[in-house]
Amino acid sequence: MTQLLGKPPELKAPPSLAERTAHRRALLEWIAIHSLGIAVALFFTLPFVFVLLTSLMSDTQALSRDLIPHTWEWGNYAEVFDTPGFLTWWRNTLIYAGLGTVLTVVSSIPVAYALAKFRFRGRNLTLMLVISMMMLPPQVVIIPMYLFWAKQLDLSGTLWPLIIPMAFGDAFSIFLLRQFLTTIPDEYVDAAKVDGCGDLRTLLKVVLPMARPGIAAVALFQFFYAWNDYFGPQIYASENPGAWTLSYGLESFKGAHHTDWNLTMAATVLVMAPVILVFFFAQKAFVEGVTLTGVKG
Repeated sequence: MTQLLGKPPELKAPPSLAERTAHRRALLEWIAIHSLGIAVALFFTLPFVFVLLTSLMSDTQALSRDLIPHTWEWGNYAEVFDTPGFLTWWRNTLIYAGLGTVLTVVSSIPVAYALAKFRFRGRNLTLMLVISMMMLPPQVVIIPMYLFWAKQLDLSGTLWPLIIPMAFGDAFSIFLLRQFLTTIPDEYVDAAKVDGCGDLRTLLKVVLPMARPGIAAVALFQFFYAWNDYFGPQIYASENPGAWTLSYGLESFKGAHHTDWNLTMAATVLVMAPVILVFFFAQKAFVEGVTLTGVKG
């Protein structure tokens, strides 16, 4: 009979007190970590939600304590675009951020490559000078720089005093790229030189394809900085409304006696949206580039 019915299933022993305690502790840790993550996410997300909801309110409701719009005023965004000069500010910001990013990346890559892969006398001193430039506040040199661009070159009222210096490299970009390039094994560079590649061809054909995450991180950092820059346009372009950028042009939505907060918030959303979209689509390369820069000193 036992052979016909087969072997009876073995009964699993009930979990011990230690196993139940460990399971309960793991469950509590999971709940605590996810609760903390949700709280941090809400801390960073709620301000954006508030700005978005306020941008869809009427002028009178924007000053009240209501958090949800009574009527969804989508026309606020159309009114912002109809503001005199707003499209000009968009154009200026795109030129400043786009051209400045290209110039910074192109000018910083050769310097970073030399500091990472070349052996020459004074290399460490040069790297220390680059790091010291990162620590120098821009406000320290703003007066002599303004006198040079405004008085000597007569470029006040334009964005060129902010764009042209980017063609000569940026200390932070050079340092970040140098840190990333040190993670590329020297064997690849040596193999390219053995095959007859010069320094420039090695940089273009071997190093740059491997350094795309680092280059993407530097480009995004520079683009975000230029897009959100308020201090530079205020110094050099404040006297010419035709050279204003979006960050500085937002000041025009604030009047001396009355501020249309719904329009101000709508303009703020339009200013933030491109940056958020760029980061959303490029976050993988950005995070990878920033992470790998700290692998090797």
